[in-house]
Amino acid sequence: MPQKSLQDRLAILADAAKYDASCASSGAGNRNALKDKGIGSTEGMGICHAYAPDGRCISLLKILLTNACIYDCAYCINRVSSNVERAAFTPAEVADLTMAFYRRNYIEGLFLSSGIIRTSDYTMELMLEAVRLLRTEHRFSGYVHLKTIPECSPELMSEAGRLADRLSINVELPTRAGLKQLAPEKDETTIRTAMGHVRSRIEDAKDARRDRTLRRAKPPRFAPGGQSTQMIVGADAASDAEILTTSATLYAGYGLRRVYYSAFSPIPAPSAVLPLKAPPLKREHRLYQADWLHRFYGFEMPEIEAATTGGMLDLDIDPKLAWALRNRHVFPVDVNKADREMLLRIPGIGTTAVKAILKTRRHRSLRLDDLSKMTRALKRALPFLVAADWRPTQMLDAAGLEASLRPPKQMELFDAP
Repeated sequence: MPQKSLQDRLAILADAAKYDASCASSGAGNRNALKDKGIGSTEGMGICHAYAPDGRCISLLKILLTNACIYDCAYCINRVSSNVERAAFTPAEVADLTMAFYRRNYIEGLFLSSGIIRTSDYTMELMLEAVRLLRTEHRFSGYVHLKTIPECSPELMSEAGRLADRLSINVELPTRAGLKQLAPEKDETTIRTAMGHVRSRIEDAKDARRDRTLRRAKPPRFAPGGQSTQMIVGADAASDAEILTTSATLYAGYGLRRVYYSAFSPIPAPSAVLPLKAPPLKREHRLYQADWLHRFYGFEMPEIEAATTGGMLDLDIDPKLAWALRNRHVFPVDVNKADREMLLRIPGIGTTAVKAILKTRRHRSLRLDDLSKMTRALKRALPFLVAADWRPTQMLDAAGLEASLRPPKQMELFDAP
């Protein structure tokens, strides 16, 4: 069989990588190629992203080394029993492609993942060789995110951390039962052990940087952008509450920068154990909002879970509004007196608005006109706040409050008018 052209393989392996959501680059350490006369640089803030029509990030060169795989995970389009067209790059081709894209200003870095061929160590060696070529032969200092293989040896994982800006290890599914059902060849203990190893190495590297005796020496780098993970939503029966509980455990236990939620997409020739219909993408969006509340708004996961119905987030309204409607007794909140923690609980008021409120009220009392310049969602916030010229009076207790805050429902095509 003739070898596919590089362009054909790029089309196959870039398309196969679109299911990986965890490619944000925020948190990468500063690195500038001007120091060693190479090419590329990273900055503390994230790389700007572009998005495909289906919402997938395409800003990095996001490819698989190969879409061949010895595993047979039911939800994966690249599983061994799938009949998709197969392709593979050599490490040198990955490095050359990255440089070619970078020089044309198409990308700012590389996101590299792979199916498993032969063994986990063999595949990881090939991926590391691609990054090694970039860093040494091409002297590329741009962003590199490696989707690592949890079953590989700790030595290879350590080298991955030295070469890449961010590492990620997929937990695949939110529950052990789901993993056992849909990916029986993968082991939760192995995955979490690998994540623990990465966390230890990241913390060791940070300690070395803080060590006064090493301050004048170059401390070793290890995944300065931290580690992340991704889980599939809707392929198994896990509820949103179970998913968020798993996320909270991962954040606390492994110091993750991000947990990414990827709504399950039906694949060609699917396994009989998979649902026939994909979950609504809005479910993925609500999970990200709930995740955000936990990480930046001071909400504990049990509080968010208490605002669910049967463990599922409300798809029509955001999780903070759902929580506020079920906890009306803590409102209204006076924006001229409340502390930051309570201000963050007002629906429609985000972290930037809270910062502006705290800054402005040092000089004068806030009125509605001031708040309208700080948030575009003031209408949603009105029943839950008090300002110098505003009190919600009976709005909070009104029977129709929840209905008035829900978006109008789009009629189905064949609904009776």
